[in-house]
Amino acid sequence: MNPLSESLESLLHRAQHSLWRGGEIARSDARTTGYRTLDERLPGGGWPTGALIEISPQCEGLGELRLTLPALRAWCEEGRNVAFVRPPHIPYAPALVRYGLTLKSLIWVVADLDEDARWAAEQLLREGAAAVLLWSAVREDRALRRLQLAAEAGKSCAFLYRPPALLSQASPAAVRIALSAADAGVCLDLVKVRGGRSGRLTLPLAAPAT
Repeated sequence: MNPLSESLESLLHRAQHSLWRGGEIARSDARTTGYRTLDERLPGGGWPTGALIEISPQCEGLGELRLTLPALRAWCEEGRNVAFVRPPHIPYAPALVRYGLTLKSLIWVVADLDEDARWAAEQLLREGAAAVLLWSAVREDRALRRLQLAAEAGKSCAFLYRPPALLSQASPAAVRIALSAADAGVCLDLVKVRGGRSGRLTLPLAAPAT
């Protein structure tokens, strides 16, 4: 055997747990989504922390919030903060409790202007909220990158809900998901998954905690 090839194989064997190979899903810090088939598509096996995650429902009420609930529940159980910034409807506390969320861990931000909502989201992300859910139709690349950088700084998950028409534009988000209705739950089109696998899958959505 060529000595150079032998030394390379030896190096790869010794460092197998700290090297990433091109055919593998990239390893990264992540929080399980609570859905095994989705985790298998995402880098690190879940929602990537320190990242911007776009969710674009075809219409309201498809399960865009329930998609995140298993992770939000886990963060609340750890006593970490989760923020809802400018949601389209007033968060209904009894329903959130039924899904296992702890109200003292939740922050609700009301903002008249989209710019103010984005500013509040950035501050919460930088301060280390476990997750910030922001509803915004922002288009500017600079504004999206500010959210991404804030998530990186706080090692937080920034969930951004935007209209599906904006999926045709470039975005710094690590994950971009389009949601549509399905008979057995909700259909997810993984439009972009940095370090993971794109594609389509159908998920049953989280049920209330018992």
